[in-house]
Amino acid sequence: MADGDVEMWLDEVAGALDVTLEDVLPSATQDELLTLTGDIAHNVVRLAVPLSSYLIGVAVGRGASAEEAIRLVGGLLPAADA
Repeated sequence: MADGDVEMWLDEVAGALDVTLEDVLPSATQDELLTLTGDIAHNVVRLAVPLSSYLIGVAVGRGASAEEAIRLVGGLLPAADA
């Protein structure tokens, strides 16, 4: 899937969920989340990626900042201990 296709998909998903993409998932947060999920996939297990992402979303929905949630989960990575 090309980058433009991903952007179109995310716009479509945001519309279906009645949110504004740039308000809830700005480009900088997308980059941080993609880096984190890549690290989870490579250092934990791929199956943990969507589930961890969901938990981050729940935490953000309950009032945590996306940056703080990403930082906390990133701190749990095995590579962070090395």
